[in-house]
Amino acid sequence: MTVQIVGLWLAALASLVCSTVPPGGVNDHHVVIAPQSPVVEIGTNFSATCVLVDASGATADDLYWMSAETVVPAEFYTRLNASAINVTIAVTGETPQWLMCRCRRRMPALAAADGWKFVHGILIQKGYPPEKPTNLSCMAVQADGGVISPVLTCTWDPGTRQNMEIITNYTLFARFTHGEIRKNRIEGNNSGQVAFSIFPHHFEVDVWVEAVNQLGRVESEHLEADADRFVKTKPPPDVRVLSERRFPTSLLVNWTQPIAREYVRLVYQIRFCRNGSPVWSNVPPADTAKDIQSFRLQYLQPDALYDAQVRCKHATNGYGYWSAWSANATARTPEEKPTSKPDLWRTVAQSDASRKRRVKIICKDPVLSNGKIRSFDFWVRNTTETIAVNGSDSGDDRKIVTLHQFDLPDREAVYVEVVARNSVGKSPKAALVIPKLADELPPVEGLMWFTDAGRLWVEWRPPNLTAAGRAPPRYDVTEYVVEWVSVSKSQIDWQRELRNATRAAIRGNLEKFQRYNISVYPLYGRWAGAPSTIAAFLQQEVPLEGPSVRLHGRPAYDEALLEWNEIPEKKKRGFITGYTVYYSAGGEVHGIPVSADTHSHLLRPLSSNTKYVAWIGASTARGSVNGTGHTFSTLKYATGQIEGIVVAVCFCVIFVIVLIMSLCVYKKDFIKKNFWPKIPNPGNSSLSTWSPDFPTKADTPGESSLADVSVVEVDAFDVKPAFEDDKVSLPLKRDKYLSEEHSSGIGGSSCMSSPRQSVSDSDEGGDLADTTASTVQYSSVVASSGYKGQMPSCAVPLPAQPQQPVFARSESTQPLLESEEKPDALGHEGGRKCRRRLSGDAHVADPTDASEAVLLQFWPSEEGPQHFAQTDDHRGPDRRLCSYMPQLGGYRPQ
Repeated sequence: MTVQIVGLWLAALASLVCSTVPPGGVNDHHVVIAPQSPVVEIGTNFSATCVLVDASGATADDLYWMSAETVVPAEFYTRLNASAINVTIAVTGETPQWLMCRCRRRMPALAAADGWKFVHGILIQKGYPPEKPTNLSCMAVQADGGVISPVLTCTWDPGTRQNMEIITNYTLFARFTHGEIRKNRIEGNNSGQVAFSIFPHHFEVDVWVEAVNQLGRVESEHLEADADRFVKTKPPPDVRVLSERRFPTSLLVNWTQPIAREYVRLVYQIRFCRNGSPVWSNVPPADTAKDIQSFRLQYLQPDALYDAQVRCKHATNGYGYWSAWSANATARTPEEKPTSKPDLWRTVAQSDASRKRRVKIICKDPVLSNGKIRSFDFWVRNTTETIAVNGSDSGDDRKIVTLHQFDLPDREAVYVEVVARNSVGKSPKAALVIPKLADELPPVEGLMWFTDAGRLWVEWRPPNLTAAGRAPPRYDVTEYVVEWVSVSKSQIDWQRELRNATRAAIRGNLEKFQRYNISVYPLYGRWAGAPSTIAAFLQQEVPLEGPSVRLHGRPAYDEALLEWNEIPEKKKRGFITGYTVYYSAGGEVHGIPVSADTHSHLLRPLSSNTKYVAWIGASTARGSVNGTGHTFSTLKYATGQIEGIVVAVCFCVIFVIVLIMSLCVYKKDFIKKNFWPKIPNPGNSSLSTWSPDFPTKADTPGESSLADVSVVEVDAFDVKPAFEDDKVSLPLKRDKYLSEEHSSGIGGSSCMSSPRQSVSDSDEGGDLADTTASTVQYSSVVASSGYKGQMPSCAVPLPAQPQQPVFARSESTQPLLESEEKPDALGHEGGRKCRRRLSGDAHVADPTDASEAVLLQFWPSEEGPQHFAQTDDHRGPDRRLCSYMPQLGGYRPQ
């Protein structure tokens, strides 16, 4: 039996293979796969068979399978016979894939180019069978003619499994009782239409959807209902809202049915709201679930503008479609006298030097003003006044009216009352007490703020009455007033909270990035307590601009004082959490954070003679912004440094001068000796007195030094005139003496040879010049008895003797002094000085120091021309000037 079944299966397979062999015969392909181009459901197993056709020499053992270029393992193969092999694979993924069958052996007779005949493949298409459509719904809308359209529009949910490669087709079927089936093949996959000849009012209708693709067929659930359930009418036309003077809290709404009752019976729904409000209020369905055409709205606010809308649907409970809402119908309720008291408040400025407070009485319209407020009547300080105002309509946005302003002393209290009037009547009375400054009741505690859901909130704790010395319940808090003031615009507003409230959301129109000062006042009946105030922002942002920095004074040597102003309140846009002082000298930027209450900073240490750029960054909770920069340069020297250097240099110079002067005083002898050497007195040199008539004594010290001196005679009678006119040259000219005398071997010019007149220039001096070997350096002719007729103070008076001119010379090598060349400068007549440095074997009057400069002074002695006087001027402080007197046999002090 089993053999027969296998045989039948192989016969069917052979017929299948033969039917799938390509045109051209068995010589076209030697390997064939069945089935061809299959469509397979994802997630199932797929089986295929590979058959050898006219391939002598090859068997099923030579066949193998490849899926997506991967060899399928042999355990998935099933060998059917010697020429057929089967494979089973799992279908996964949604991408189509190739399944290939190959033969390892080729017939020898075939050419190499025919190798493709031993390979065959099929493309497996993957997909899902169609899902059952769900949520079928249909609708027939009202046409323009007032009747229901015969076209039924249906929608359904096709499911989540969408076939990318396999297309699913949908067909919509509709059938009403005893009628034909209407169908429509849908190109889409979730909606379609089916049309009747006329809409079947009051008939049962059966609607369903069928989905078909290559992997299967499925139908949706049948939708069976009264045809009128599928009807959607237009909204009710001519909706009107009417107000009645006698009913200030109600409005009457009227409308017209959109379709005749013979076709469809309808029910209605009404909603209303204050004009401009997005929140609608619905009339309870039980009040309108009937066939009506009007309805009265009650419990409305007097003198308020309301909008109303109406819609309708089929009267079948739980089914049918609501029409769209009608257009807005608007009306205002009639006015009524105010039913709430005015919102009375005050502002109090701080006390000034006069101990008075500036009080402003302000109020807003009553919450239930029930009409436009025409005036306010208020009583304050025994004065009643009426202020006419153009009141606002009833609502949340109420105008603030200033009633009165006055100065209130700190030690006085005031009681204020106010009522509001509209066209119908007046409101209840509102009262407020402004106590003495010392009697203010305690404020709330722990005031703080935060933002949540785009709103600004404040939170507080009740006042501590026990600590304030107030005994409850007399001073119990009855309510709270939350006040906020815009800092940049100085706009004020307030709201009232219940006595048990500890937090509140600001209900005013707050602006973002604007600072508000929020105060919470506890009210003890009519008495207002002391406020607690805090600054807050609805939303913070980075400031619009940074601070502008400037220098305070001039920068110093190593520091600079920066200062800046606060950012304007309109541009802060948040709380300043701190500043950052930035500065740079062209390279690295340095930043120094400072606190928010600081508006100056000393930059130090800085480099001298350096150019800096400084700017200030201001930070909020949302970020920071930098201000404009300021460039400055530090000084090259510190303040007082130049003066200090100058003073130090001056002190040094003064010190050096004082030191030099001290050294000069201390070393005056040394300096005098080296810079101003003392010129020897020629009168102290060793000279011989010679004359043609009086030979030189051989036993005097000066005789040896004058041995070679040429003697020139001078007429004694001509001495005085010679000294008066020209003490040297004139006597020599008259006596025709030579201007140059021969020295005793020392050399030099005589005292008579001066630049003004030289003896050698005379007519008669030529023969005398040849008789001497050398000229005497210094010589003097003394023709007077003593120096200008005077005797030295230390000399012994000598007997009067005839005066003879004496010619003397000096051994000194020094040039003549100006006073020696000019006899007129001498202080005494008949005396003359010559100076010369002693050298060689010259003899001086004081032979102890031959190197000393000796001043020799000669004049004729009273004893006669053969005598002379000699002085020796030594430099020592203990030396005295002496004169040598030959007639006295030695030196005599002068």
